[in-house]
Amino acid sequence: SSLENKYKPEKDDIRYLRVLLYGPVGAGKSSFINSVSNVIRGRMTIPALASAMTSDQSFTKKYETHKFIKGRGSSKTFYPVVFSDIMGLEEGEIQGVHASDIKLALEGHVKEGHKFNPVGPLSEGDPGYNPTPSADDRVHVLVCVMSANAPQIKPSVLEKMKRVRETDFYLHDILTEEIQNKLNSCEETEKNLRNVYKSKHLKKKVRFMGIPMNCIFPVKNYSAEINLNDDIDTLILSALRKMIDFGDDFLEKI
Repeated sequence: SSLENKYKPEKDDIRYLRVLLYGPVGAGKSSFINSVSNVIRGRMTIPALASAMTSDQSFTKKYETHKFIKGRGSSKTFYPVVFSDIMGLEEGEIQGVHASDIKLALEGHVKEGHKFNPVGPLSEGDPGYNPTPSADDRVHVLVCVMSANAPQIKPSVLEKMKRVRETDFYLHDILTEEIQNKLNSCEETEKNLRNVYKSKHLKKKVRFMGIPMNCIFPVKNYSAEINLNDDIDTLILSALRKMIDFGDDFLEKI
């Protein structure tokens, strides 16, 4: 696809378009990273360890950036979009990642490998704090990841998500509709992934977020599959394309 072969960030001083994934615990952030890697590399890959079980605690504990390799041997290069994975949002003020930590990550202040502390957010002077972020360190696209299969999200988690969205609007001066939701397709669409956009269950699930339907991108993460699937790839590529469009729009503003 031309997306994988030709894309380059619009600004010369930025090597990688940085996408930050956030959302409730167990929403499938790490699995989505693996799915994008599969599409880019054209084979099954596992760059981000993900839990095989549903849990009420975040599997991801550290701030970790995932780069994707294109090609092999001497022609091997890194794809110019990277994904930063962050601890999941959990119920309660001393559980999961803090909204303020996500804001610091957006600004590029969280060092690679920083282990999040649910009891207290990161602050200036801490070992995991980056005081001088580069243009590459800061986040260019913020993506909310949710699961259509998950039970109702707890009010305290929704409140944290709202805080993150408000932070993003203030920080990036972008419209809230530029925040995207990734949802695993629900049962009624599993037989034919191409009908995922018609799902009534999907529309009901995300209405409370107040995000226009044309800024919500349903995907089916690779999980039990052992081979690539064209329908899954199509949905993932559609979401990735929109992230790149939004990211390039943001780069024009900074």
